[in-house]
Amino acid sequence: MVEIAWTEAVAGGAMIGAAAAAFFWVNGRIAGVSGIFGDIFLDRGQGQSAWRAAFIVGIVIGCLIVRVAHPASARIELQTGWAGMVIAGLLVGFGTRMGCGCTSGHGICGIARISPRSIAATLIFMLSAIATAVLIHRLGVLR
Repeated sequence: MVEIAWTEAVAGGAMIGAAAAAFFWVNGRIAGVSGIFGDIFLDRGQGQSAWRAAFIVGIVIGCLIVRVAHPASARIELQTGWAGMVIAGLLVGFGTRMGCGCTSGHGICGIARISPRSIAATLIFMLSAIATAVLIHRLGVLR
């Protein structure tokens, strides 16, 4: 049985929410990671690539800090090989472009702004994830 450390989950959620609110307050922009990352390559001469790259580098540095400070809590166990990871990454990238955002943009920032589009997108994300998890569990794919 997995022990759930709810205090860490609440603290982490509060920090993500505070960071998203601060990002919006300081920059007037939504902290949707897929949009920030994707638009690094689609700058079109607007001079937006530097702050976008700094945002992504900050996420990576934050992950590295957690891995150093708490190695056991940052352990990653891949459920597939590299080919599966590449395919999954391409599908997620395609889905975030098709859905005009990712879970961080819609689920955290969009719902906080009571955006109907974000609420609908998050419901679809969650229902799809639940259906996939149930299907994989029933088929015994990851056993």
